[in-house]
Amino acid sequence: MERMQEDLLSGSPYDGPHGSPWADPVAATGPDAVLAGLDPEQRAVATALHGPVCVLAGAGTGKTRAITHRIAYGVRSGVYHPAQVLAVTFTARAAGEMRGRLRQLGAEGVQARTFHSAALRQLQYFWPRAVGGPVPQLLERKVQLVAEAAGRCGLRVQRTELRDLTAEIEWAKVTQTAPEDYPAAVAKSGREAPRDPAETAQVYRVYEETKTRRGSIDFEDVLLLTAAILEDRPDIAEQVRSQYRHFTVDEYQDVSPLQQRLLDQWTGPDGGASLCVVGDASQTIYSFTGATPDYLLNFRSRHAQATVVKLVRDYRSTPQVVHLANGLLAQARGEAARHRLELVSQREAGPEPVYTEYEDEPTEAETTGRRIKDLLAAGVRASEIAVLFRTNGQSEVYEQALADLGVPYQLKGAERFFERPEVRDAGVLLRGAARAADDPLTAGAPDLAGQVRAVLASRGFTPEPPAGSGAVRDRWESLAALVRLAEEFERTRTAEGLTTDLAAYVAELDARAAAQHAPAVEGVTLASLHAAKGLEWDAVFLVGLTEGTMPIIYAKTDEQIEEERRLLYVGVTRARKHLSLSWALSRSPGGRASRKPSRFMDGLRPGSAAPGARIGARGGRGSVESGERSAARRVRGPVKCRVCDRALTDAVERKLRRCEGCPSTMDEGLYERLREWRARQAKEQGAPAYVVFTDATLMAIAEDVPASRQELALISGVGAMKLDKYGAAVLSLCAGEEPEEGPDGVEDDGPVDPA
Repeated sequence: MERMQEDLLSGSPYDGPHGSPWADPVAATGPDAVLAGLDPEQRAVATALHGPVCVLAGAGTGKTRAITHRIAYGVRSGVYHPAQVLAVTFTARAAGEMRGRLRQLGAEGVQARTFHSAALRQLQYFWPRAVGGPVPQLLERKVQLVAEAAGRCGLRVQRTELRDLTAEIEWAKVTQTAPEDYPAAVAKSGREAPRDPAETAQVYRVYEETKTRRGSIDFEDVLLLTAAILEDRPDIAEQVRSQYRHFTVDEYQDVSPLQQRLLDQWTGPDGGASLCVVGDASQTIYSFTGATPDYLLNFRSRHAQATVVKLVRDYRSTPQVVHLANGLLAQARGEAARHRLELVSQREAGPEPVYTEYEDEPTEAETTGRRIKDLLAAGVRASEIAVLFRTNGQSEVYEQALADLGVPYQLKGAERFFERPEVRDAGVLLRGAARAADDPLTAGAPDLAGQVRAVLASRGFTPEPPAGSGAVRDRWESLAALVRLAEEFERTRTAEGLTTDLAAYVAELDARAAAQHAPAVEGVTLASLHAAKGLEWDAVFLVGLTEGTMPIIYAKTDEQIEEERRLLYVGVTRARKHLSLSWALSRSPGGRASRKPSRFMDGLRPGSAAPGARIGARGGRGSVESGERSAARRVRGPVKCRVCDRALTDAVERKLRRCEGCPSTMDEGLYERLREWRARQAKEQGAPAYVVFTDATLMAIAEDVPASRQELALISGVGAMKLDKYGAAVLSLCAGEEPEEGPDGVEDDGPVDPA
């Protein structure tokens, strides 16, 4: 669903984006200026103005640059009218980036949207004429209605099961599978259904009936209904085709059968002549949503006269990272593997990828955090570092580790930049200062960036970031991003001899907000591998690379395994220079070291044998390090229940050292005092409560009631930094005393590090 939550605006499907005040020199010169700086293959894409065109673009090869310059060249040369160009992609972020690039290239008026955004605008515009009456209400989240449908079917569905059930309904709709056909479709596809297909089909049917009865539609209906109107009404289809004569589809390996059906209606019977697609079969990682690379792989057979251009010059990653990526794909099997692209790095040599084995997950997270601090000390910006994992459930331990070290971080998929309250508030202040002839806030500021700093200072912005993490740090990072954008804006405009006043900067902010082209926010990115698609960083840490996680345990078929390999390939190719791959032998400290590193690294990490010896010495680069153990976690042997002596495997049970069903000895009064104290700490720090201690850690403290620092240090979740920062206060609470707190909310126990 994240790939569908777009900025879906109402109105005519033909209105274009706002004008840009940040002029690009290309706009003032001839069309050939657009081609300057392109490599031969990118130039071949940019000058292939008549379709069909298929661009096979490897990771980091500049595909967005190639297709935006193609559109701009077509517009600047007069071959394309900008209002007749529609570029579609899959995320609002990608569409916003494309709009930003196009306007800087002087291609104003070109529509760059997601499939769902473009379809909804057309649906809203043509509905009164094609169907009549008001447009049905769009369901932003279908989970609640799916839960209601399951209840009407007499099914009790847990929260996680409900999410899986919703995903199955979405898959059925994008593959154009009716409820009664769902069981057969699941069997034919080899898909492992999360529950009985007959039950899912029943819930699917009731969901559709309920939605129709209430006059609502979901995101899949947007595509279905738009395609159906164009199929049933030739006059409307012709109107759309006369409006949009040139189509570009980015990430074409991710189209679903439903999206292809809509695309076919947009382009018409002879649509190949106006179509350019770009993609990479080796980056197909969304098949669980119905995406398929078949349309990309079979494009030449559908369009025999197609121009095919391959982009393999990798401008993103060092030769060491590219070598690993190529070696990973060299082991792949299947149709997509046969069309893999061998990347050729265009960058100077960098450090070898680092492979690290740890004894347990907390140690992996803590050491990763310390390595990130080392990179920060070496001058790498926090926004240029990412920690990527297979599942979102792996995030929390890294959030805690970074928070303990005072390293700012951001979770991928958080609130959009221009919708953040502090950014909206800053925009209002900056507009007011731009209108005022002699605003006292900006008086005496030496340059544009200084004016922006002065205005934002009235809302608490400081040159140095606040201590710690959480909401206060997030707010500062948002304002800091606006300051950095002002500095960049001023440098660019000055070099071009253009005006660099506050009014021009505010206009640029408005244009970026309209295009959803947000500046980078400073903070280490924590993201799943799926969410990292389309992004890149100077340094990438790929963590948790064990069998059962990578590939994920429910990947059973050969094709599912290959998609997991492609997912790891996507992760590897996000790194520009520094790349770390790590895994832990056990989940918890003292646990049995039963895990194995991912099979995908066989033959790549030093000391491992290649599967079938296919790549031989190709993957022998890199270095393996032995991960260090946390001094506070030198527990050996299995953890057993303090009540029944059963060996514990669940993380929470291991932390509490008892089975969930065994009687608790927790001091409930102490537990409540600890929670109240934690709430005060979190409020003072502007951070989530779990950053101080998780509920499970507080429960463990309330059960053990430690009387000394040594006893407190033995509790899982109390690391060395938290022991130093909170130990005295926690021990005071355990002794029945109230901790003495300083003005910053931390116990007054001598000098305190503000971080």
